[in-house]
Amino acid sequence: MEQVDCVVVGAGVIGLAVAREMALQGRETILLERENAFGTISSARNSEVVHAGIYYPKDSLKAKLCVEGNRLLYEYCRSHQVGTQAYGKLIVAADPSQMDDLQAILYKAQNNGVPDIKMISGDGAKALEPNLQCVAAILSSSTGIIDSHGYMLSLLGGFEDAGGMIAYQSPLLKATPIGPNGEGGFTLEIGGPDGMQLQTKLLINCAGLSAPAVAQKIEGLHAAEIPKAYFAKGNYFSLAGKSPFSHLIYPIPEPGGLGVHLTLDMGGQAKFGPDVEWLDIEAEEQIDYSVNPKRGEGFYEAVRRYWPGLKEGALQPDYSGVRAKIVPSNAAAGDFCFNGPSEHGLHGLYNLYGFESPGLTSSLAIAAYLEHQIKSSL
Repeated sequence: MEQVDCVVVGAGVIGLAVAREMALQGRETILLERENAFGTISSARNSEVVHAGIYYPKDSLKAKLCVEGNRLLYEYCRSHQVGTQAYGKLIVAADPSQMDDLQAILYKAQNNGVPDIKMISGDGAKALEPNLQCVAAILSSSTGIIDSHGYMLSLLGGFEDAGGMIAYQSPLLKATPIGPNGEGGFTLEIGGPDGMQLQTKLLINCAGLSAPAVAQKIEGLHAAEIPKAYFAKGNYFSLAGKSPFSHLIYPIPEPGGLGVHLTLDMGGQAKFGPDVEWLDIEAEEQIDYSVNPKRGEGFYEAVRRYWPGLKEGALQPDYSGVRAKIVPSNAAAGDFCFNGPSEHGLHGLYNLYGFESPGLTSSLAIAAYLEHQIKSSL
């Protein structure tokens, strides 16, 4: 039976970043992906925004890793020729009743150490974006857009250059600890056309939406240590014609998400979303990614608060994604959850739960943080 140092489950953007980091540290690493390509689920269904770390509670992992991840990501993209566009973002108060919320967002961002951020007046915002309606705005200059597929392709190349190997159509079927509390590692049963068994010292679950389901396949992991998966769908609508804005435009956040905002792709084309649609399902396999055109009715109302000039019929259903949540709709937004040996007692096992936005932005910082955790436990 083949033996390796590390197996990472899930080749989304976080799994790719983690696997690359493990290989760069000199570990013989295999990356398992159940699909026939990398990054085809959540990592292919997001807004590609490089976040600044504005909204998250002070000292939370999301705040720390997003601010650090933003810096690392831009540096990486510059040195590895991955495309980015630093459009900048305006968070807008559409009317005076939202000014307290806007001030609170700025205060939170400053406490998180977000660089290049400031409050500007409504006139200042209109000078930047003449079609915008607002009484004031926060300007975040470090927010931008990334070519997420190009980034993931680069991470995969770095992983393979460091000696790593990726196995597609290879779902993890079962993991069995070797010795007391997994002190000898894990024996893995892997499905797919060429099903195989292998042994690994480190097992890292980066399966995103399916991370709780993957954890259930690991023997010796108590059910109390596995969070329930919740699914919050985000629908996107594209704008017909040329975008009237050159910045990303965000309203005041709403429960479960950041509100129906305008983002731009690498070519400057505008799209709106995501909204928040909680799905009453139990498993990822039940997700319907189609976009209901009727949800566009709510988009028009939301967008016209900050862009009154949006014409009827200008929005077209585009695509959707689903957030990997481990908290229900009536709870406060959860933090990133690194569930390691100190929590569950199995040596060498790390489950990453609830890695929704800003996971893409934070990916390199997440990988470095996990590596520090692993070294600290040795």
